[in-house]
Amino acid sequence: MSKAITPGSPAPKFKAAVVGGDYAAGDTVSLADLKGSTVVLYFYPKDDTPGCTKQACALRDGWATIRQKAKVFGVSIDSIKSHEKFIKKHALPFPILSDEDKTIVEAYGVWVEKSMYGKTYMGTERTTFVIDGAGKIKAVFPKVKPDEHLDQVLAVL
Repeated sequence: MSKAITPGSPAPKFKAAVVGGDYAAGDTVSLADLKGSTVVLYFYPKDDTPGCTKQACALRDGWATIRQKAKVFGVSIDSIKSHEKFIKKHALPFPILSDEDKTIVEAYGVWVEKSMYGKTYMGTERTTFVIDGAGKIKAVFPKVKPDEHLDQVLAVL
């Protein structure tokens, strides 16, 4: 990605497999389908890992407030089958996009080099984008901390 995504810039378009919320396995959703709605697109590294579970469950616990203000979509490179298990295990009320081919994480600039225990690898940086009804970026939260995520999202909504 050559240009950073900042508030006011157009949100990169996407179309992906989705499951959860009002969507069944096999459904797809695109940014164009969501026109007119505020969208919270939150990228996370992996289903059912401690930080990702904490982040998803915080959104679940704040769902009564969030759902009145925005449509929420989690995004990870995990499969639909993995997302189904994650949603069921933690009773997540919102849908999750499967980005197995990494087109969305790359378009949004969150597929980055990471390091752990001295080893470098490519992975998804935990980042949230709030997109307005016209498809423009309203807010970006890079390197989100799972404990602070819900409060950040609610503050912008």
